[in-house]
Amino acid sequence: MSDYDLYYWSVPFRGQFVRAVLAYAGKSWTECGDAAISKLMDGPVENMPVPFMGPPLLIDRKADFAIAETPAIILYLGETLHLLPTTPALRALSMKIVNDANDVIDDITLAGGREMWTETRWQAFVPRLRKWMSLWEETGRRHGLRADSGFLLGGKAPGIADIVTATLWSTMAERFPAIATLLKDTAPLTAALAQRVAAIPALAALAARAREDYGDAYCGGQIEASLRKVLNA
Repeated sequence: MSDYDLYYWSVPFRGQFVRAVLAYAGKSWTECGDAAISKLMDGPVENMPVPFMGPPLLIDRKADFAIAETPAIILYLGETLHLLPTTPALRALSMKIVNDANDVIDDITLAGGREMWTETRWQAFVPRLRKWMSLWEETGRRHGLRADSGFLLGGKAPGIADIVTATLWSTMAERFPAIATLLKDTAPLTAALAQRVAAIPALAALAARAREDYGDAYCGGQIEASLRKVLNA
């Protein structure tokens, strides 16, 4: 029996943060699948493991506990799997980075596809994307991150902030070379960190599995098609 049940769509998008934390911690999980997600979302709230609007949704089987919303799931896993820093300040900063990553996901899909990307829209967005990247870069710089060593908030091993950072930028950069180039130009320390952490065997295996399971898919649908069009990806 798996340690967790994960309800998330068959793409390496927002739910990949959760998968990465579980993989890094050596935990097993069952992907419940798109049909099961749709059934839960379309059903009555009283039948949900936890009231939620959309995935990801995680069920900790051993604890008999369900939680939804990406940052809440990451906080729960960070606490229970001991992947958060020891001080309140650094724990709060870790979760700030997780929330930033979640916001980048919203930005890159124009709030989940409420609009489609056009060349004009993308060019107007590039300065904002660079600013997002610079937030990671300055955070790492303030905590001693170097191009060849270190982690985002110091520490001797990757924590939640590093795992989510690596998953955010490496997944996006792998599928959109133009974004990879932008990241290396704007935030070289962050790009190097993402590469180092993504190369950890458990995370590299997860990325390979995502490639096998989802192919080139990122977020799916018309919004991904419009993003690929403006990025020539």
